[in-house]
Amino acid sequence: MKTLIILAHPDIAGSRVNRRWKEEILKHADKFELHELYSLYPDFKIDVTKEQKLLETHDKIVLQYPLYWSNFPPLLKKWFDDVFAYGWAYGTGGTKLNGKLFSLAISAGAKEDMYSKDGIEGFSLQEVLSPFKATLNFVGAKPMADFASYGFLLGASDEDVENSAKEYIDFLLKL
Repeated sequence: MKTLIILAHPDIAGSRVNRRWKEEILKHADKFELHELYSLYPDFKIDVTKEQKLLETHDKIVLQYPLYWSNFPPLLKKWFDDVFAYGWAYGTGGTKLNGKLFSLAISAGAKEDMYSKDGIEGFSLQEVLSPFKATLNFVGAKPMADFASYGFLLGASDEDVENSAKEYIDFLLKL
């Protein structure tokens, strides 16, 4: 079964990193199903039933996005709010995500050392991601390893972008 990759970048055409990651994913269409939220829902009107059925048909789900103010981009947050619904993801009868495996693939603008107690962020990336992990626990899903690549707002070279794309596809192929 293919791994579902949900790409949530509000300006994929203007992105160096996520666009390059997308190009690599598309080279492996036999292994990955790419699902781009911003191209599907530019009006933020999410087809909840379609999204829920898509999640139901995959065991491994990767959420790929740029870190925005230590959080998800707006459409991905709305996607969670709408799709992880009472009676489907949690609550009475809400067991559809039980046992599903989730991973995050994040491009971060700041350098890795900035995500620490002593860094400008004041928190590690894992601490920043803890609300997502809590959500997974709440709905009975299971976390897999995450992928993060850092320093893209601070003058990353083309070589850095290429290296991150290679590292990302290697990560995905090993999930």
